[in-house]
Amino acid sequence: MDDFTDGADTDEESVRSLLRAQHPDLAHLPLRLVAGGWANRMWRLGDELAVRLPRTTTGPSRLRHEQRWLPELAPRLPLPVPAPVRAGEPSEVFPRAWAVTRWVRGEPGDRAAMDRAADSAVAMAGFLRALHRPAPAEAPSNPGRGIPLRKLTSRFEERFAAVAPVAAPDGRTRELRDVWEEGVASPEWAGPPVWLHADLHPANVVVSGGTLSGVVDFGELCSGDPAADLSAAWLALPGGAAARFFDAYGEADTATVRRAKGWAVLHALSLVDIGRAGRQGLPGGQPTWEPAGRRALAGLLA
Repeated sequence: MDDFTDGADTDEESVRSLLRAQHPDLAHLPLRLVAGGWANRMWRLGDELAVRLPRTTTGPSRLRHEQRWLPELAPRLPLPVPAPVRAGEPSEVFPRAWAVTRWVRGEPGDRAAMDRAADSAVAMAGFLRALHRPAPAEAPSNPGRGIPLRKLTSRFEERFAAVAPVAAPDGRTRELRDVWEEGVASPEWAGPPVWLHADLHPANVVVSGGTLSGVVDFGELCSGDPAADLSAAWLALPGGAAARFFDAYGEADTATVRRAKGWAVLHALSLVDIGRAGRQGLPGGQPTWEPAGRRALAGLLA
């Protein structure tokens, strides 16, 4: 879990003073705090914009990745994304870089039901087909995303030991480990590194009318193995939607699907862990993430 730092819990007047100082033409717009958010505290600014204030030590670098690359990627993506509008500089009011982005309408997937599973599966597949194109050599790398699963064995063992005994459906820890080990043993991605969102879980997708309607938080944006994103079939979509998703995506062989399941196990355990931290009131904890992680684990064993 990232380190959470002081200074992110700004009030409305502090945020408005940031706008007055650096983007005065936006300072008059209505401003309200939005529930949720993990790496960033988010305020809705008027009807069309959002102010994102990093809460973690890595947050500013993540925002820089978004500001550099998302304007190039957004025009080809079939779902709304929080494209950058303005950059904010550190100041006495707020000590880190921050950003103004487009507002993506809807509710976060960890707080709204995605009832239209088939439609959502098709929408997610279309989004990832559009995103998963070869990335340039200068695309950001990410030490924990899109890489061979074998390089994350220590992280998996740590998460598994802490979470699997309390979260494995019906105590089926051995079967969860089997899913991970099959992913690790599968042939690694041999194609060119493709663009990845790299953090597709319920809190980073937006739902309207029961279906997927947007994708947010591109802070982990990087290039690598598309299986890292295809884990969204279990992490971000309703149970039972994986088959429809892969039919619509249409380009994943057996090895890629197995790697995607391995990624899904790892991230589902992390969701449960962060959710449990939220129930304990720890920094960075998100109580709504625990049920999302448990649903993903159940879906992987269904």
